[in-house]
Formats: sequence, structure tokens, C-alpha cells
Amino acid sequence: MPIERDLLGGAASAIIEMMLSPCARVQLVLPRLWTSLCTCFCVTGRYVPSQADVAVFEAVSGPPPADLCHALRWYNHIKSYEKEKASLPGVKKSLGKYGPTSVEDTTGSGAADAKDDDDIDLFGSDDEEESEEAKKLREERLAQYESKKAKKPAVVAKSSILLDVKPWDDETDMTKLEECVRSIQADGLVWGSSKLVPVGYGIKKLQIQCVVEDDKVGTDMLEEQITAFEDYVQSMDVAAFNKI
Repeated sequence: MPIERDLLGGAASAIIEMMLSPCARVQLVLPRLWTSLCTCFCVTGRYVPSQADVAVFEAVSGPPPADLCHALRWYNHIKSYEKEKASLPGVKKSLGKYGPTSVEDTTGSGAADAKDDDDIDLFGSDDEEESEEAKKLREERLAQYESKKAKKPAVVAKSSILLDVKPWDDETDMTKLEECVRSIQADGLVWGSSKLVPVGYGIKKLQIQCVVEDDKVGTDMLEEQITAFEDYVQSMDVAAFNKI
């Protein structure tokens, strides 16, 4: 059984040969396995597991013996990713890409990996022109996004305002005063509840609620139009102003 591989070699070949060739483990596999895994956690020499580890893990028959502590540590490390195998980085290749050439590929990915590695380009090449089909698909998705964005209703900013409308004296007709205030109509203005609040000496003020669209109605406009009823209104104040 071959001992060296041109691709990953090292840890991957050693792990597989260790599990499948007990007689060669002590003399050949163990030293190479020890050298490959004593300073890293994965068969590719990295500290983050990849599809290479998944392929080798699925090929071995079980956990290495305890005396091969680095190999056992690798096995348990990859086993801890049992539920995350599919999300690990890299492209899962045939077992022959990682280990001995005579080991049968049992991972189910051998046929898909028959092509040259150069045929697989996850991120695309800057030198390759975008295919017509990909370009058309991208343009369709952009058009769908723009259409969906255009149909989304715009958020209308509104405010709730509480107004204090004060009469001239206690003889002012407050019913008529409220009628005058409510007669003010504008796009984006909705009048709400109202009540009379005593202010002293028998005088009561009108406290009235309204909801306005900020872009259409402002307090300056309300004050100007309400105080225009000068026969009934002495002044107007904003008692409360809250964004909705």
C-alpha cells in the first residue's frame, strides 16, 4: 500500500493506512501520523476542519487506539462536528484524493470528484466572462428586487398633538369655540376627543386632541388657523406633542 501522496499526504494517508494496515502501523504509519498531527488538528494542516477531514473520517473503521493519541485526538475532534459536517468549508472529494490510492472510496463522492480540481471554481474567475445564463438570472433577480422595493408602502410619519385653546373670558360660548376649531379641515389632519378644563375665575379652556401627518400639517398652521377665530379664541398652546 502506498505511503506518500502528492496532495494532502501526511495525516490523511497515515490515518487511513493506520486503520486498514495494522501490520504497517508501527514501522511506517505511526511516525508519519505523529509528525503530521502533533502540531495541527486537521488533515490539511489547518486548525479548522474541512471536507477533507469529513472524507477521511468516514473512511476509517473506528477510533484509533489510545496509544496513537494524536490520531485519536483528531478523530474525536472531527466527531464533535457530526451535525455540522455539511457546513464545513471546502469541497468533498474522493477518498483517493486524500489517502492511499488503493483505498476504496466509500464516501459516495468519488464520481463527482472525477474531474480535475481546476474545473471547480467556487468564487468564479475574474478573467472569465459572465455566462449569458448567469447574467440573465442576475438581471431578473435585480428586477424582482427593485419591483418589490417599489411596491413597498412608504412609512408615513405621524404625531399626536394635544392643544389648549383659551377663550377671552367666562362668557365665551365654548360650544361655538369648539365648532370653530373642528371646522378646520386639512389633508393629514384628524380631530380626536376634547374636554373643557377649568383655569380659574369661572373660565374654562378647550383641550382637544388631533393626529397629524408631519409632512402635511404643523403646529404653526394649526395656531394660525385657530387664532383666526378671534371672536372666541384668545390663544392656543401645545400641551403635548408625541410621535406615533
